[in-house]
Amino acid sequence: QVQLVESGGGLVQTGGSLRLSCAASGSIYSINAMGWFRQAPGKQRELVALITTGMRTNYADSVKGRFTISRDDAKNTVYLQMNSLNPEDSAVYYCNADVSSFSGLRTAYWGQGTQVTVSS
Repeated sequence: QVQLVESGGGLVQTGGSLRLSCAASGSIYSINAMGWFRQAPGKQRELVALITTGMRTNYADSVKGRFTISRDDAKNTVYLQMNSLNPEDSAVYYCNADVSSFSGLRTAYWGQGTQVTVSS
């Protein structure tokens, strides 16, 4: 099994910054794409940012230019640097990792979520 543990959420004022981290551990042969999703109350979970093994990135239009996703494969960790936060960014943020096991299986895992609240 694989566990994803997120950290870095919290309460911040409009215009502030936060950095989320997500560390993967367990039976991991390799990690393919990693990403961050978010879900606000009453809304569907949406993709925020994605990063591939080749370090290609993809962002939701609403966060382009403000958020930066990165990864450290030596630590099996993905980060999300969030700048210029506004109240519309408030949500539970979830980490996702596409993991290949030693047996060759690929499975998508989710973290438990971390709350980000931006006050106006």
